[in-house]
Amino acid sequence: MAETSAGLLLYRRTPAIEVFIAHMGGPFWAKKDDASWSVPKGLYDDGEAPLAAAMREFEEEIGTPAPDADYQHLGQVRMASGKIITVFTAEADFEVDRIESNTFALEWPPHSGRIQEFPEIDDARWFTLDGARAKLVKSQRPLLDQLERRLA
Repeated sequence: MAETSAGLLLYRRTPAIEVFIAHMGGPFWAKKDDASWSVPKGLYDDGEAPLAAAMREFEEEIGTPAPDADYQHLGQVRMASGKIITVFTAEADFEVDRIESNTFALEWPPHSGRIQEFPEIDDARWFTLDGARAKLVKSQRPLLDQLERRLA
């Protein structure tokens, strides 16, 4: 059975539609920009409601609670790894002064025997839909189409 994750795709109108997405942390993503951003998301198990998981993961990865908003189910996407992400969306205009993500441990450099801690997310910000299309990993780009259709 595929792993399941849940995430939030927040949007605002400025007047263009912008979405809030996050750059993945760690050494693999450090020097990458295009196709290396994601919806703030994380794993959950059968005992947790997907929206509750998405809200929890947002706070863990961004360092601030998700905005109080009217969240609606946007859809699901399958990552290249096979993981299925359930995504919720809401209109929310907010700013984050600083990203304070949870961390993960990784042997780095590889085969060095040295374990280092890296943030899961090292940046997050607002992008127009066109900007987000370039930044998001390929498997999550259909979420932007789903959001556009919903807002049309």
